[in-house]
Amino acid sequence: MGLTAADIMSTKVITVGPDTGIRELAEILTLNKISGAPVVNEDGQIVGVVSQSDLVARNKKLHIPTAITLFDWVIYLEGTERLQAEISKIAGTAVGDIMTRKVITVQPETPLEEVATIMTEKNVHTLPVVKDGQLVGVIGKLDIVKSLLQ
Repeated sequence: MGLTAADIMSTKVITVGPDTGIRELAEILTLNKISGAPVVNEDGQIVGVVSQSDLVARNKKLHIPTAITLFDWVIYLEGTERLQAEISKIAGTAVGDIMTRKVITVQPETPLEEVATIMTEKNVHTLPVVKDGQLVGVIGKLDIVKSLLQ
């Protein structure tokens, strides 16, 4: 039998809360040399994931959707949801403003090949490992690279 998520995950998980400040997040990621962290609420439940990419996205140029004016109406040719999400990330002052809310997780018994596929296809840098609704570990891309040495 091959390696599973439980074999390569880090069990000493560094988490942050939705109210954690952006500067504090940057310090946590830098000092701990990690690329991201699960975001948990007061009950310890995962409510999101935040990564270095979310911090970098705060500094990008704002994409204004193309719009046309017809009489007194403004019609956006693209959805305004994307614009609102970008503004929220750029103006965000806390983790809850910039985190990814749709969290992809795996179980401890998930095979390594499936973990690698999920991380690659979904462009996920930090993958929480959950058992019975509780966070039991986290897998980063470096954990997969280290598994090649086993």
